[in-house]
Amino acid sequence: MSQSKKLVLAIKRELKSRRLSYRDVADRLNLSESAIKQMFANGNFSLQRLDQLCDLLSLDLSDLARMAHNQEGLNMLSIEQEERLIGDPILLIVTYCVVNQWTFADIVNRYEISENECIKKLAELDRMRLAELLPGNRIRPLISLNFRWQPNGPIESYFRREVQGQFFDSSFNEAGELRLVKSGDISASTFQQLVHRLESVGQMFDDLAREDQAYPIEDRRGVSMVLAIRHWRFSAFKNLERQTKNK
Repeated sequence: MSQSKKLVLAIKRELKSRRLSYRDVADRLNLSESAIKQMFANGNFSLQRLDQLCDLLSLDLSDLARMAHNQEGLNMLSIEQEERLIGDPILLIVTYCVVNQWTFADIVNRYEISENECIKKLAELDRMRLAELLPGNRIRPLISLNFRWQPNGPIESYFRREVQGQFFDSSFNEAGELRLVKSGDISASTFQQLVHRLESVGQMFDDLAREDQAYPIEDRRGVSMVLAIRHWRFSAFKNLERQTKNK
């Protein structure tokens, strides 16, 4: 990933952590919201715009550069750390939220987790070097853009054992749902071509998910994709949602 793209992602993350929308940025920079969206989409920032954004975020340009560099952070947890997540459902939920750029308020408003308990879990993630809790209960993820779970580790085993069956227990007939099942005799080279294209689709999913982290949590819905896609929430998480948010 280019340095300029890392810088744009760092700005988006910081705006998200401060709950600043594109409309807020547009108002402060005396531009239209569409112009701001276009600027972020193209990554086309002049030095003057960067200075204005730094002023808005109360940061020096060096701070922004450090944040962009720190996106080369944690790539993977240890086996022991993943086992710790599996053994603590609330810690697992908080980790999921941090990885997906939820704010502190988003977490405690959605789930039956008190502010003190959330702070304790974030402190544990801080010790894992997965996230940092900043003044004002702002959360800064410390994971890299290529963060992944241990291959065949505790999290993947947990997914196969507890999550996978629930996800596929659906007709996939609702609006916005899709399940593709294809069969045919193909050559080894075609097989590899399909594998590479599916990997590209997975990368596109990750890239688009990162782009959408700029949206407020109420404008985003949990999505899982395993050669199938549908809006869906894991029951262990859903059971801990506050009743007013359980819809």
